[in-house]
Amino acid sequence: MRRPIIAGNWKMQCTTGEAVLLARELVERLLSGVEPEVVIAPPFTALVAVKEAIAGSAVALSAQNLHWEPKGAFTGEISAEMIVDTGCTHVIVGHSERRQLFGETDASVNRKVIAALAAGLTPIVCVGETLEEREAGATREVVLGQIDGALAGLDAEASAQLVLAYEPVWAIGTGLTASPEQAQEVHGWIRARLAQTAGPAVAEGMRILYGGSVKPSNVSELMQQPDLDGALVGGASLKADSFEQIVRFERMG
Repeated sequence: MRRPIIAGNWKMQCTTGEAVLLARELVERLLSGVEPEVVIAPPFTALVAVKEAIAGSAVALSAQNLHWEPKGAFTGEISAEMIVDTGCTHVIVGHSERRQLFGETDASVNRKVIAALAAGLTPIVCVGETLEEREAGATREVVLGQIDGALAGLDAEASAQLVLAYEPVWAIGTGLTASPEQAQEVHGWIRARLAQTAGPAVAEGMRILYGGSVKPSNVSELMQQPDLDGALVGGASLKADSFEQIVRFERMG
């Protein structure tokens, strides 16, 4: 049985003070009776302070991005070693906003995945199609191409350390959400491709999250699907009450 993960991506939100208050409230709300693994990804500037705020709790810390080089003349970038130094255990890689707004490619995502794994971080690797690609019937080709690109050169042991997140670009921050059936279809494709490339054991054990306007009102229905193993949450993770409701989703049926 794959343990669900609920990860909150705070994006470019929260000063350090605001992030600490939110983290403390989350820890208080999630002290007991929580089934999923919980991960939060504040902005870089707040990572150290938030790590102190969640110390001793079951909440894990993630960065939102990294550079693949260990050090050097890369102004404005953050290495995997620096991320580990803040206390993070996870890092989001290849988010659609990084791909769409900052030109990240499958090749650069792959280099970041390799760097994260080498540093002992768990990469949360994002894939997803645009609305135009979905309307053109290219969802399967696009998503599986991104999976193949992200995992290029990784053996089964390395691949098993990843968490994947399917985030249809057209559902991120738009209020639109893939139907449970649409999400399950893509998650099923991803798991089948993993079985081909990394082996059935890796595919069965891999946790694949859904992201894209996840909120308390739709999380339980989404999580009923057999291949959905949690959620990567954006806006709803910035309010402690709504994030708690998502973390405490009820298994239906």
